[in-house]
Amino acid sequence: MATRPDIVAAATGKRSGLALHAVTLIAFLAASSAPTPLYPLYQAAWGFSALTIAVVFAVYAGALLMSLLFLGSLSSHVGRRPVILLALALEMLAMAAFLLARDSAWLVAARLVQGAATGLATTALAAALLDLDHKAGATINSIAPMIGMGVGALGSGLLAGVAPAPLRLVYGLLAAVFLVQLLRSLRSPETAPSLSAGKWSPRPRIEVPPAARKAFWRVAPLNVAIWALGGFFLSLMPSLIRDISGGASTWLGGGAVAALTFAGAVAILAFRNRPASAGLTVGGLTIAAGTAAILAGAYLRQPVLLMAGAPISGIGFGAGFLGALRSIVARVTAGQRAGLISAFYFESYLANALPAMVAGYAVRHAGLIETATLFGAFIIALSLLSLALPLPACPQRTAEQGA
Repeated sequence: MATRPDIVAAATGKRSGLALHAVTLIAFLAASSAPTPLYPLYQAAWGFSALTIAVVFAVYAGALLMSLLFLGSLSSHVGRRPVILLALALEMLAMAAFLLARDSAWLVAARLVQGAATGLATTALAAALLDLDHKAGATINSIAPMIGMGVGALGSGLLAGVAPAPLRLVYGLLAAVFLVQLLRSLRSPETAPSLSAGKWSPRPRIEVPPAARKAFWRVAPLNVAIWALGGFFLSLMPSLIRDISGGASTWLGGGAVAALTFAGAVAILAFRNRPASAGLTVGGLTIAAGTAAILAGAYLRQPVLLMAGAPISGIGFGAGFLGALRSIVARVTAGQRAGLISAFYFESYLANALPAMVAGYAVRHAGLIETATLFGAFIIALSLLSLALPLPACPQRTAEQGA
């Protein structure tokens, strides 16, 4: 029988582990968005074209997706801790490449390594958080992208405007954070209660266990809408704001991204104790309404209406993502978790990157408003489709508990 000191020690260890992995995950996602506000400065300093920026973005997205596809289930075979340590080491290498960068080739190399590291980290850290606490882990996994991307983009932009060495300082600070997390993770215990007995090989795989397949496909339209919305904000929203305001409010592009992600974080906190189905319903409604407001603001040339759509859709961004994640993770065992999360994030990042890259090409040929309309209509249609589908019944207990 466990004594009270044992129970207290176990609870303390769980809280410590959750905090460690949460900070690491947020740091990875902050680093992923940190280069975005600096691209105009890189262009001015090194004289490369907008096409080069698209290549840098595509290289990062491609490396991340390949990492998820080939290595997503690795932590279920070798343990969470070794994979997290490898990801941290690779991320520090990427930060060093950013610090040493002298031309666009360095940026491509840095983003290539960073994409691979982020793909490794997201699945292993997400699985570790769920190993420690299913409910708290799902909440942290949902809120970390909102906080990380928002803090990374805003922090990098602010430092570039007020601090010395704008193309170096943010990466030096991030490298220090990753070094601290690497040292802390070296002393952390393994969280996986068991490892997969099957032999692992580095081959492409998308692992959606049979118990989770129905729920996975049920939440797919909303999850794709959520991440396509993020791509919309990163690719088209700053240009829409500059077009409507005449270029006088360029800083609002970063503010719109922050409004989206921070509203998403608030929604996750508000829905963390609600059923997953509630998050899915609210997510579909508010993403459709917020995106419609953005398009209306673009057509009416009203920056206030355009910006109002950011927090409205942000509510759906957070609530919907939490609902989608919780709908699937409760259905699998620990040994299946990393593979399922890898498939979920592969779908998410593909939905984030592919429409954004297509939109970047389409703007040059069809026009900004026309491209935004088609992109927004795609997001709205998926959101409404998710509302028309039957809600999945979420298990009250995890698969490991016999749900």
